[in-house]
Amino acid sequence: MIETKKPEVYSIAAHRGFADALVSGILPRYSKKHVGLAELTLILPSARAAMSVRESFIRYAGMNGFDGLLMPRMVMVGDHDLDQSLGSLFDPMGDSSTLPATNPLRRCFEIGNILREVLKKEGQKVDDEATLLRLAKQFGDTLDRLLAEGISFQDFFSDRVIGTNQALAKHWQDGTRIFAMTYANWQAKLKQRGEVDLAVRRNQLFEQTSRRWHANPPKSPVIAAGVTGAAPSLAKLLRTISVLPEGSVILPDLDLTMPNEAWLELGLAGQPKERGGPTFSQNEASTHPQYHLKLLLNRMGVAREEVRDWPQKYADAADPQRSHAISSLFLPPKASQIWANLPSEKRAMPRLKILECSTIEEEAQTIAVIIREALEQPEKRVSLVTPDRGLARRVSQHLERWDINADDSAGLPLSLTPAGRFFLQIAELINENFAPVQLIAVLSHPLVKNEGRRGEWLKALRILERKLRGPRPAPGIQSISKYAEKGGISDWWKEVEELISPISALAARTQRVGFADALDVLAEVSENLAGSDIWAKEDGRALSSLIDEIRYHSREAGAVISVLSLHQILRDIMNEVAVRPPYRGHPRVSIYGLLEARMTNADVVICGALNESTWPRSLKAHGLLAPAILRALGMPGPEFTTGLAAHDLASALSAPKVVLTRSLRDMDGPTIPSRFLTRVEALIGEKVEEHRLTDVKEWAASLDRSAEKSETYPRPQPCPSSDLRKVPIKVTGLDRLLGDPFQFYAQEILRLKKIDRLDADPERDFAWKGKMIHDILEQWHKENLEGNDANLLTVGKEFLRNANLHPLVSRLWSPRIFKALSWISETVQNDKDRSVVAVEHDGKINFSGVTVYGRADRIDISQDGSLTIVDYKTGKPPSAAQVAKGYALQLGILGLIAEGGGFDGLSGQAVGFEYWSLSKNKDGQFGFRDQPIKWGKRRTGLPMEEFLPKHRAYLSKAIDYYIKGKEPFTARLNPDYPGYNDYDQLMRLEEWQVKFATDIPKDIS
Repeated sequence: MIETKKPEVYSIAAHRGFADALVSGILPRYSKKHVGLAELTLILPSARAAMSVRESFIRYAGMNGFDGLLMPRMVMVGDHDLDQSLGSLFDPMGDSSTLPATNPLRRCFEIGNILREVLKKEGQKVDDEATLLRLAKQFGDTLDRLLAEGISFQDFFSDRVIGTNQALAKHWQDGTRIFAMTYANWQAKLKQRGEVDLAVRRNQLFEQTSRRWHANPPKSPVIAAGVTGAAPSLAKLLRTISVLPEGSVILPDLDLTMPNEAWLELGLAGQPKERGGPTFSQNEASTHPQYHLKLLLNRMGVAREEVRDWPQKYADAADPQRSHAISSLFLPPKASQIWANLPSEKRAMPRLKILECSTIEEEAQTIAVIIREALEQPEKRVSLVTPDRGLARRVSQHLERWDINADDSAGLPLSLTPAGRFFLQIAELINENFAPVQLIAVLSHPLVKNEGRRGEWLKALRILERKLRGPRPAPGIQSISKYAEKGGISDWWKEVEELISPISALAARTQRVGFADALDVLAEVSENLAGSDIWAKEDGRALSSLIDEIRYHSREAGAVISVLSLHQILRDIMNEVAVRPPYRGHPRVSIYGLLEARMTNADVVICGALNESTWPRSLKAHGLLAPAILRALGMPGPEFTTGLAAHDLASALSAPKVVLTRSLRDMDGPTIPSRFLTRVEALIGEKVEEHRLTDVKEWAASLDRSAEKSETYPRPQPCPSSDLRKVPIKVTGLDRLLGDPFQFYAQEILRLKKIDRLDADPERDFAWKGKMIHDILEQWHKENLEGNDANLLTVGKEFLRNANLHPLVSRLWSPRIFKALSWISETVQNDKDRSVVAVEHDGKINFSGVTVYGRADRIDISQDGSLTIVDYKTGKPPSAAQVAKGYALQLGILGLIAEGGGFDGLSGQAVGFEYWSLSKNKDGQFGFRDQPIKWGKRRTGLPMEEFLPKHRAYLSKAIDYYIKGKEPFTARLNPDYPGYNDYDQLMRLEEWQVKFATDIPKDIS
């Protein structure tokens, strides 16, 4: 039985460095005997804290000339948020005195089933299993908080909770009822199985240990260090440790200098003013960094006045002057009025710097430079503390520039690892119904076919990819076969179909399937494509373990899902699994999240992403329980997490050197500075500019700039030899040759062609749309020329039906197409003065020794034997003014070919030139025709008698200047030319266009 003893509770000021100060106090006290230190039991919050303390022991021993050192026994209380369980001291193997805990994953599936039934009874329906499981996880997280606080189901029926609930809006009342019903059903299921929730078992083990030590105190010393969890059962255990004969509790950065008025202003913090009264009020200052420590002390039954400074001999880690400023920094509203009279020495934060960057990328690169600079000093340790995992990953990538492998304690989400991404991509194939982007992503993944035939595999895959480029084809794996056949890789595609056939069959399922069965299919396809490589590395092993766990528990829970929700459910689960490399990174560089950073030490600490909604995180109320209900149940409000984030920052601010960083913009847009950073700047006051870092941003920016200023890139003016210039001129290429010669050079001399995108936007792919229309009209005209009375709409519908189009594209585009086709059909039939004699007709002539060739969309012949050349346009046709300026010469060059007898089987003078457009006319109807000549009241364009002569002059000039001459193919010769931008990157347009913006273009007329 424990003898009467006052609680022995200590605090280590943050500026002393918790781990180093802890060790420097422990060693003189317990290492006097040969094995005295080994008899000590050190209770720590997490494995990361144990690692920090272990490193501090080693550092202390090295600095003080120890020949060797026996470490104390380190036991972890465990942190559920870090996926760390209790140490064996609290949860020994073979102990059957407490009920086993249910698996959290199985609990999520079973609560999801319960929620579905409860919502159904309430008249609500959730068909999306991913949403249901998210709600189940949210329910489980809130349930864990309730259970950790010792709140039972019966507490929902207290007068305080019932009265609070009746005063809430109806949707909150409904939420409370749904939560309570789900809670009751879940407890009944647990009781039936003889299990308890993990939080309940944790409480029972703490209470069991507390009772055991009360009855039979340990004979060896026990110290709880850095444990700040305020759950009642844990607080009770800490109370027991504090009164053990050789026991003590050491808290991190409890502010013993805070004025008593400010301490009282923090609120009740779990200690009611009167017996049976509320333990929390609406005015709790739970966002204060000392609030959770006050809550812990109140639940331990220890007054702040009973806490003493931890005796230690280690040199101060940081200037203690900064501790006074940190204490004032987070004062509650009323107490913070002392800022007005606070002397400058109490505001000072020496060796603290503030850095504001324009973007998150600049912030990451600058942080990497700061880390690199710190490592120049031997033995100096540097750490980045940030809740923004995206920023952490960016910094890691920038550090690789100097071969620095940063030790990121948070690891990488499984969903972002190679094995995890591959598994998710296979699941996404089902959602996208084998769309080209997802299909190519799966088949080209680095894990696929690495057993020696990857080169052959990729060669065939590249062929398929080229054939699939363009708008998305019809859904389903069957539609891909047509493209494989066009590419001559049918045998290879049959092999692919066989390898991925299991998910093809799964995608065809319309009813719900077992989650475990769906995972079996994904695992089978993964192994078919990647073999054992998918499981070979640390991410693959983590994936394998997760899949086995999901299979087992989802089958036990009877989890069924819709096939289309498989990808999102897997992504949500895999996002919660962190993969860490099997080896540590640089010994002096660490990257921490807020939880991992607690109790760690470093000489330079960088606090990154100090923006609102990042540090601290945005408060998110539970979807079912209102904050008022949580307070009525006796729980701290959601603002409690803000207080923890504030304590994390206060601890980090006490490092020897601190840099606070933020970006003015992130991936979502402009940011708002963190309230913590704003307080720091306000406290420092007028001297804040002295704390700003500026030069390091310039260093970071200079890394990506050449040491010497490079010359401005000149305007491209390639001048190939006469042999290379001897190329034919296409009717659609003459205006390009005169308006932007470089484009002609790239297309016709270098033979560079634009490659369409995979899953291209059909609305923006004008060439594809034009080809579809031309093919329909060609088929219709040819059938009529052969004597068949074809209907254009019938031909168009049949063509689109066989075109392997995606249904969405077909249904959105078809109405407009058919309205325009109806206009063409009516116009052709009503025109009795001329008839169609040729469609898609090729022609060529020799002009000054150069071949000029092209294809006429349609040629009509009039009763007098004259010809009319028609060009179909899906969009707006060129204006007469553009034709006159030489920007659209296709029709005129076709007229020259006709004049020269270049169209086989046709003779006659071309006297008509028309554009037939399928776009809307001025009346809002689809379809109109226009002539690119000056006629009627039109004031612009070429008169008919000048039309062909002018084109002849353009053609002659182009041949003399470029094909037979020595004129350079100057890029963007005429900036007004409305050509394509396919070759802008090749000509490096943005590097020289500003310099040449004022150049006078050459006259091409």
